[in-house]
Order: sequence, then C-alpha cells, then structure tokens
Amino acid sequence: MRKSRPAVSRTLNAIWYGDSPLRWALFPLAAVYRSIAQLRRAAYLRNPTKAVELPVPVIVVGNVSVGGTGKTPFVIWLAGQLQERNLRVGIVTRGYRGTARDWPRVVDAKSDPHEVGDEPVLLARRTGCPVVAGPDRVAAAERLLAEHRLDAVISDDGLQHYRLGRRFEIAVVDGVRGMGNGLCLPAGPLREPAERINEVDAIVVNGGEWGHAGVFRAKAVVTSVYRVSNHEPRTLESFKGASVHAVAGIGNPQRFFDLLDEAGLDVMPHPLEDHAEIGPDQLTFDEPGAVLITEKDAVKCESIAHANVWCVVVDLAFDADKTARLMRLVLRDLEGRAT
Repeated sequence: MRKSRPAVSRTLNAIWYGDSPLRWALFPLAAVYRSIAQLRRAAYLRNPTKAVELPVPVIVVGNVSVGGTGKTPFVIWLAGQLQERNLRVGIVTRGYRGTARDWPRVVDAKSDPHEVGDEPVLLARRTGCPVVAGPDRVAAAERLLAEHRLDAVISDDGLQHYRLGRRFEIAVVDGVRGMGNGLCLPAGPLREPAERINEVDAIVVNGGEWGHAGVFRAKAVVTSVYRVSNHEPRTLESFKGASVHAVAGIGNPQRFFDLLDEAGLDVMPHPLEDHAEIGPDQLTFDEPGAVLITEKDAVKCESIAHANVWCVVVDLAFDADKTARLMRLVLRDLEGRAT
C-alpha cells in the first residue's frame, strides 16, 4: 500500500533529525545533490553577470534546510520593521501549491489561496505590502516593480534562486532542529551544504539553542486568537486547561503543538503535510473540543470552518537590542532611500 504523505514526512523526519541508519542508504544520492548544488552556486559566483540586478535592493530571506524554520513570520516581521522606517516594501514569493496556470500573479488580501498559494495571501494580509507570486523570482520582482514604486524588495524563500541578484541574505534556522544530521537531500534536510549558512549576511535562529554568539535569536509568541468564521477575538488563556484539537499543515507542526502545550492547553495534535489542502473532514473530530489552527491554514478555511475553529496567530519576537542590531545591518544598503 502506498504511504500517505504525512507518513512519508514522519519517515523523513526520523531520518533527517534522528539516528536512523536509513540515511546511509540515501547517502549516495545526497552526495550527487550536494555536488550539483555546489556547482550551481559556483557558476553564479564565477559569473555574477548571470544574476539579474534590480534597480532597488533585494533582501533575500530563506533557509538552508527544508521547511518549518519560521521564515514566513520573519518576513512579516522584517516587512513591518522596514515600513516603520518609512520604506516602501514589496514581497516576491513562490506561490507553492497554487493552481494558477499563468505566473507571476499579483496577490492581495482577497486573493484565492488555492490559486496563488496560502503563504502569498497570508503575507499580503499581514503586511499590507504589494505581493507578487511566481516560481520565477526575477519575473515576479520585475512585475512588482513595474506596478509599484518601491525602496526595497523582500524575496521570500529565495536563498537558492541565484538568478535574482541580492544585496542582503538572511537565513532562518529552527533553533531546536538546527541543520539536522548535516546531510543534503534526500539523506538529510539540507538544500545546500551546511557551510552555506556561514556565507549569508545574517542568521536568525527561531527558538532553541542552536547557533553561536553572532546569531540573532527570536522566539515564537502568540499575539492573538480569533474565530475563523467571523474573526471574533479570544485569548489563548481562555483555552487553558481545556482539551483542544490542534491542526497544523506547516513545515514543522510540532512547533505549533508545543507552543499550545506550553500555554497550558491539553493538546490533541493533528499534523498535516505542509501546505495541505484542508476540508471539513480535517476540522471535525469525534472527541469534543475547540479546533485550533495556524494562520497559514486559516486563510484556506474561512468558507468551511465551523463555529468552534480558532486561528492562533504566532509572530516572531526579538529583544530591542537584537532588533536594533539586525536592522542596522539591513539598512546599511538602504540608507538614504527612506521617503
């Protein structure tokens, strides 16, 4: 019988972040993948003219490992910080799992997440920035600049998209899982060799203890809770001690479950594949209890959520000193562009 996608994800996580000997069976494929990634990066480093330089600075936010690092919350945080400094910011992103046939696509708060992907709609809603989605980051950025006068472009999940020239690179790392077993796909979780992390301009570590003194540490915090069907607000504290169903179709569902557990909720976890399609069956359970979902999942569920489905909004938080230091680094290439 063919394994379900969640089952495949669990198997891979056991290999990537555990001590499963299966990683050695996949090691030859990982060696090939690593070599291709190194050759591709070397080609752009040897010939920088292969990259397309835009007329405004590009800040690339990405990760060396696959999914679940907190990249999207960080993009939201960064866009907000730049806007607070009176900079006009636009965002380009992949539009993963979007069903649209024509790309790039302009995305706003009312766009259909099934057409353009869940993350682009979430970014448009949370930041208020102009957003363009598409697999070709250069084409997306060019369309963005054709329609908006901007001071900077943030490329969401663009670390490996070398054709898009960039002024500043930020890698986001899950501080609990780190680099996993340190191997490239498929034997490990890495999109590029682990040493690539040392070549970016800044490293943001989301929770945990991974990293060194030079990283910028952040923590995930719940900033609001609302009923998905009508946006009625509620506090997370009001669920304390209650049994709740937690549904998460994100890269690392356990991070969401742990956050609720640490808040004192009795969590019944229901992990889904990252960017999973969600229907009424995924939000209905035999056991009683409220259903708590992530913000990325909520954008896909507004028309189908029953009255006891609640969205938990999670943001990244930095202390004031780290915020100031990180923004000084980012702004050194944007100096003088504020309106």
